[in-house]
Amino acid sequence: MPLFAALCLDKPNHVELRLATREAHLAFLAANAAQVKLGGPFLDSAEKPVGSLLIVEAADVAAAQALLAEDPYAKAGLFASVEVKPWKRVVGAEL
Repeated sequence: MPLFAALCLDKPNHVELRLATREAHLAFLAANAAQVKLGGPFLDSAEKPVGSLLIVEAADVAAAQALLAEDPYAKAGLFASVEVKPWKRVVGAEL
């Protein structure tokens, strides 16, 4: 199955919302670990989270977007934007 990179940028000044929904977000990632291959936050200069990068395995971009729409961060309205692009691993660990 193809891989997709999801670049999710938080709305400005929403770190409290991110922290309040983090436990549910992590539970969602654990429940979907077969599809969510890799992920983590983008950090600002103060090392506060300001977005997320997720590598997702899905049948197509629509399936990746549907999965990402179920993320508690997305449901809480944390993201200013979410961009999903086809991605191909060239170097590094197998996903």
